[in-house]
Amino acid sequence: MTAQGLDPDVMTELRALRTRIPQLTGSLVASADGLLVAHDLPPSVEPSGMAAVTASGLALAHRIARTAHGGAFYEVVIRGVDGYVVTYSAGPEASLTVLAGAEVNVGRLHLESRPVARAIAALLMPTTRRA
Repeated sequence: MTAQGLDPDVMTELRALRTRIPQLTGSLVASADGLLVAHDLPPSVEPSGMAAVTASGLALAHRIARTAHGGAFYEVVIRGVDGYVVTYSAGPEASLTVLAGAEVNVGRLHLESRPVARAIAALLMPTTRRA
């Protein structure tokens, strides 16, 4: 897996997450409008395209959560034949998407990924709002 990205602080979070979850096969952070912020994806996944698809899924997940419960979206889990794709809210303007193999412990994936999503949200918050 080749680690590349646009935001070095976010990349640090993505790399640390990968070291804590051996079954993680990739991750990316995208803005709510589908722009790539950072990624640590395998060569088989095109980063910009995945960011755009993630934004579409995020918009749909927000809509479903509001319609069903009237509340905010936190995460969505997709289980496929070969593994999982989980998208976590990373603040109001971004998301963290992780790809993991079918053998991953989903509870551990959540336990490790949720704090990373919160840390990324804080990193992406405009400096004037962080202070």
